[in-house]
Amino acid sequence: QVQLVESGGGSVQAGGSLRLSCAASGRTFNSGAMGWFRQAPGEERKFVAVIRRSGDYAYYADSVKGRFTISRDGAKNTVYLQMNSLKPEDTAVYYCAAGFSVILSSIRIPSQYDHWGQGTQVTVSS
Repeated sequence: QVQLVESGGGSVQAGGSLRLSCAASGRTFNSGAMGWFRQAPGEERKFVAVIRRSGDYAYYADSVKGRFTISRDGAKNTVYLQMNSLKPEDTAVYYCAAGFSVILSSIRIPSQYDHWGQGTQVTVSS
């Protein structure tokens, strides 16, 4: 069993920054890929970013590329999402996800991830 707990959400003005954290406990953290998804009201959950278990490669949605950075600290069992130059369209609930057999072609598909956090709200005002 894996538990994921997100923190760091909040309200910020456009152009500002936030850093989300996702603390993992339970099954070996280093044996999978960790990702971030987001869901705005009335919309489907969408891929934001994912980092491979080794931490040596990360992938981003085009909408956040160049503004967001995903990283992980194996010693702390924590994955981070640094969000800069935030825009109102980034407003959503952000979810951390853990997948132990995610393949490259499926990293953007929520059903490929085995465990999810409870979500943290990010609100960006104009």
